[in-house]
Amino acid sequence: MVEARSGEKIRVLVVDDHQVVRRGLRTFLEVQPDILVVGEASDGAEGVEQTEALHPDVVLMDVKMPGMDGIEALRQLRERDNPAKVLIVTSFTEQRTVVPALRAGAAGYVYKDVDPEALAGAIRAVHAGHVLLQPELAGALLAGEGDSGDAGGRAGSLTEREREVLALIADGRSNREIARALVLSEKTVKTHVSNILMKLDLADRTQAALWAVRTGLAELG
Repeated sequence: MVEARSGEKIRVLVVDDHQVVRRGLRTFLEVQPDILVVGEASDGAEGVEQTEALHPDVVLMDVKMPGMDGIEALRQLRERDNPAKVLIVTSFTEQRTVVPALRAGAAGYVYKDVDPEALAGAIRAVHAGHVLLQPELAGALLAGEGDSGDAGGRAGSLTEREREVLALIADGRSNREIARALVLSEKTVKTHVSNILMKLDLADRTQAALWAVRTGLAELG
């Protein structure tokens, strides 16, 4: 089981337009020894505001909300370079609902009927940098991000070290963990990550992880 580092609690913000859902999530999460609910928001706009103000590690974000929905909230957080990991909590199972949220920057998704312990595990996994995605959605998510036919060519542009870094990104490793694994400085790892995103024409680490899975450089956990 993935857990927060000793003595550190994962700060969580709950964003959902239904008060009963927010209260239910808070009630369960508050008994978790390594999770701290720092606030709630009832729509996307308030969610963005609270994320900027409260600095949560993980945001539980509904998709369909009045006013600003979860997808637009994700886009705004991405534009602001907010570091919070966003975990979509949705009652919708269709790809046309889930995929846009993932493209907008979500680190994964769970359904509202998820087992409580599984939700806590998902929060811990996302906080640790893992991508939570059903394998059948990987192709749908990356469709339109570039012609899959030139995947081999783009992969060939990566150096051997960049391939190693990319595989560790797909494994959910942080820059610090990658630096330790490859005996590099964090600054060097950051440079490699920037080069990988530039060469593959990808926007962020989540897309890089999924690209690695789709092209066979890594496996989806």
